[in-house]
Amino acid sequence: MPQACECPPGAGASTCKLRTQPGPEARPTNGKLGKRVDILTLKALLALPLTLLSSQQYRFCRDPDCPTVYYSADGSELYSENDLRELVFEKHPERDDVFVGYCFRHSIGAIRAEVAQPGTSNVVASVNAGIQAGKCACEIRNPRGVAA
Repeated sequence: MPQACECPPGAGASTCKLRTQPGPEARPTNGKLGKRVDILTLKALLALPLTLLSSQQYRFCRDPDCPTVYYSADGSELYSENDLRELVFEKHPERDDVFVGYCFRHSIGAIRAEVAQPGTSNVVASVNAGIQAGKCACEIRNPRGVAA
């Protein structure tokens, strides 16, 4: 039967405890089915040996109240933010230091500061210029695995 994590806040994949949960696929602590993500996204963001990854489908849990960020479809692999190279905006939308633009390293705090000074932000123009220059990798570097 599928399983889901019952992790204490800040727990890494190796410290997660699994619990049985009904349904066709594993779900994280909150019981909601996460969005599918390509394994390439996990490879880019995990701060763990990639030998831990299997060849199964992975999902992304965006819920701030759930300590799981990525999990395998069968629930055997669970990864929290402690297992990642950086924090996930969806898990911390109130924090100024978390990136909202991962390819170009834009944080909410930097955007707020920019808006406070001249009253506008150049972030959208900067992102568009980066995309047009072929320097975007959102489908890999964004924890959701998609262009933002």
